[in-house]
Amino acid sequence: QVQLVESGGGLVQAGGSLRLACAASTSLFSFNTMGWYRQAPGKQRELVAALVLGGNINYADSVKGRFTISRDNAKNTVYLRMNSLKLEDTAVYYCNCKNFLTDYWGQGTQVTVSS
Repeated sequence: QVQLVESGGGLVQAGGSLRLACAASTSLFSFNTMGWYRQAPGKQRELVAALVLGGNINYADSVKGRFTISRDNAKNTVYLRMNSLKLEDTAVYYCNCKNFLTDYWGQGTQVTVSS
């Protein structure tokens, strides 16, 4: 059973930065897409950033230029660097990894941006 464990969330002031990490229990080469989603209270879960097999990277328009997704294959870890955080970035952030058969989700990590 694949496990994804997120870390790095917390409370930060607007304009600050955080780096989220998602450690997978298996090689990242097992997946064809790795990404981060978020869900704010009362809202649907939305895609924040994704790394697709072949090297393509997709970002939500709301985070372009502020967030960066990356991977460390040696550590089986996917990162989300978040800069210039805004109040509206407050949400639970979830790691998601997919292969052709299955979707895997982490347990989520809370990010709270304060004014």
